[in-house]
Amino acid sequence: MRTFKLLVSFVLLAQFSYAQEINWLKRNGALKVANGKILNSHNAAPQLRGISLSWSIWGGKKYYNKEVVNWLCDDFKVSLLRVSMAIQPDSGYLQFPVEQERLVVSTVDAAIKKGIYVLIDWHDHHADEHLEQSKAFFARMARRYAGKPNVIYEIFNEPEKVSWRTVKTYAEAVIAEIRKYDPHNVIVVGSPHWDQDIDTVAKDPIKGFSNIAYSFHFYASEPSHQELLMSRADEAIAAGLPVFVTEWGVGEASGDGVFDRQKTDKWYAWMEKHQLSWANWNVTDKKETTALLEPGASPAGKWKLNMLTPAGKYIRTQLRTFNK
Repeated sequence: MRTFKLLVSFVLLAQFSYAQEINWLKRNGALKVANGKILNSHNAAPQLRGISLSWSIWGGKKYYNKEVVNWLCDDFKVSLLRVSMAIQPDSGYLQFPVEQERLVVSTVDAAIKKGIYVLIDWHDHHADEHLEQSKAFFARMARRYAGKPNVIYEIFNEPEKVSWRTVKTYAEAVIAEIRKYDPHNVIVVGSPHWDQDIDTVAKDPIKGFSNIAYSFHFYASEPSHQELLMSRADEAIAAGLPVFVTEWGVGEASGDGVFDRQKTDKWYAWMEKHQLSWANWNVTDKKETTALLEPGASPAGKWKLNMLTPAGKYIRTQLRTFNK
């Protein structure tokens, strides 16, 4: 009888825990940018923690579906999903805009249904060369998602070797287009040199628009992404620039290389110290250090632990520990 009662208690506890699944939108409400920080409706930093899907082409494409979104929410406990629409490579948006937009919209809608926040990422290293396509796309997204406060627009992933003036001019044009239809949702702007020169951005931020944040990217084990890069971000934060880590990985900048646990823990502690929201790169089963899944992992989620890479196990543990 005692064993039976313990079993019943365990089942009830499990059901209760599942019922307590967090609706992150209800907890935080609409986001805003004020006093150099991204804040929730209670004027506190929400510190969203989550995962980035891979490029919406190649091997990562198969994970763009509601089953994966649901599993990331229910098992990994993400509060943020980044939807990384490929733009320039073969099979990307420039070649197949209807197919790519449909894929993105269905995935974003699944995230909204789960009550998490979702980044619509124009995953392009040369977005300034595709201004008109970007404006048209984000105009459609803004018309569709205005009034959905868990949607965030990321309008330029990792500008390469261009000036901040070039990025800023592009961003101002896209922001103006979004604000015709969505006056409030947060917009994230990239910074030069693969989102690393954020200290330069802090000296000349965009003016005239509300709720604008800036992306910062790092790869925790990359030798050149250590004290110098961290100090640049510290300088930008101290200057009052609202920073959003829309992409980071446990490996090196190539996406591969070593997974240095000590360096990764240091970067993770830094994000916690500054209460920065982040999305880890990436949901794919490519044989690569920053891939979260082992080759052959199901495109329908429900991954056992043996289907997670060391990166996948690390990120899952961090999310389940801190997203409470």
